[in-house]
Amino acid sequence: MGPNHTGRGTGMAITTEDFETPLGTVSVDPVLAKAIRKDLIDVDPEAHYFEHSIEVQLPFLQHLSKNIKIVPICMGFQDYEASKTVGEIIRDSAKGRDIVVIASTDFSHYVTKGTAKVKDSKALDAIMSMEPKKLYDVIRDENISMCGYGPVMAMMVASEAHKGKVLKYATSGDVRPMKDVVGYASAIFEK
Repeated sequence: MGPNHTGRGTGMAITTEDFETPLGTVSVDPVLAKAIRKDLIDVDPEAHYFEHSIEVQLPFLQHLSKNIKIVPICMGFQDYEASKTVGEIIRDSAKGRDIVVIASTDFSHYVTKGTAKVKDSKALDAIMSMEPKKLYDVIRDENISMCGYGPVMAMMVASEAHKGKVLKYATSGDVRPMKDVVGYASAIFEK
C-alpha cells in the first residue's frame, strides 16, 4: 500500500495491471485482488499510473523472489476510519493465505534534521505501540508531513501484530549534509 501523491483516480484503488521494473514483471494476484476489491476499494488503474510509492518497493521484493505476486492499493483517503476499514478488508481477505503486508511512506518532509528526528520519533513511537488511532492523532497534533500514514495504519490493522521493531531510521541529511531533510524508517511487525 502507498499514498496517492497525485490525486488521480479513486480514493482507494487497486489495479489488476502488472508492474514492469528493470528486473522484470511483477504480477498482480487476481484471486486476492478480487477478494480485496470491496467497500471503499475500487479497481482503478488511473490512480497508479503516475504514483511512485508502491513501485519503488518492487525491485527490493524482486531481489528476494522473482515469483512474487502483489495487490497494490493506492490510498488517497487516509483518515483513521478509512484506513481501519482497508486494514480489516485486507486482514479478512488474507485469512488462510501466506502474505506480507507492506506500507510505503516517508516521514517528515523538508524540515531541519533535528525537527525531523523529534517529530518522526513521536510517529515511530505510536507505530511501535501498535495503536493506529494514536498514530493518526500524533500526525495531526504534531503536524507531521508523513505522506503514507494511512497505509501504515491499514497495515497495522491488517497485521494484527503485537509488537514492532524499528530496523533503521535516517534522514536524507545523513547521506549528504543539507538544511532541510526527509525522514525515512524501516520497521517490522510480528504476531
